[in-house]
Amino acid sequence: MVFAVRAAREEILARVRLALRDVPADERPDDVAVPRGYRDSEPGGTVERFVERVTDYGARVRLVAPAEIAAAVEDACRDTHAERLLVPPDLPSAWVPESVETVADLDLVPAELDRVGAALTGCALAIADTGTIVFDGGARQGRRALTLVPDVHVCVVEETQVLDGVPAALRRIAADVRAARRAITFVSGPSATSDIEFSRVEGVHGPRRLELVVVRG
Repeated sequence: MVFAVRAAREEILARVRLALRDVPADERPDDVAVPRGYRDSEPGGTVERFVERVTDYGARVRLVAPAEIAAAVEDACRDTHAERLLVPPDLPSAWVPESVETVADLDLVPAELDRVGAALTGCALAIADTGTIVFDGGARQGRRALTLVPDVHVCVVEETQVLDGVPAALRRIAADVRAARRAITFVSGPSATSDIEFSRVEGVHGPRRLELVVVRG
């Protein structure tokens, strides 16, 4: 085993030396300009690509118009057998269906969050390339426990929040989260993990069900 590790290391180093064979010995990293155009501009994110990627991860997506958000949330609750929803205090009332009881998260302890079992929030951004939802503790998102403890998470994603890639997402939120000293969380699909035999288990360190309401227009 030790021999195999040593051989692999030597092969990697040999490839590095080969790649650097024409680099002058006195050259430094700052001597060569590297194009970083992706930091300044990026194609607009596409909702279709985001939906495709996040669906691959196991999330269920409902594409709706703005007036249909509450109906889509009601449908998600019906499918997941959620009778009550935890919500952040600043969640828009238009997102909440009249048929579902809501519980405002006013610093509830984890056991209380777990008893309700489902949460409805917004998000900060969504990333099309990776099928990722971004949370930064800002408006309509609530605290991290609200999207971590319940078994079901219903999340509303607006079309204007869908960006193409990670650099664009960081450009959009970096200044605000740095100023407010808030953490950023990237979520791609429901919580899942695998053991040494690759047996997939969902809901180990987060929601087992992720229901997305993606709003067009």
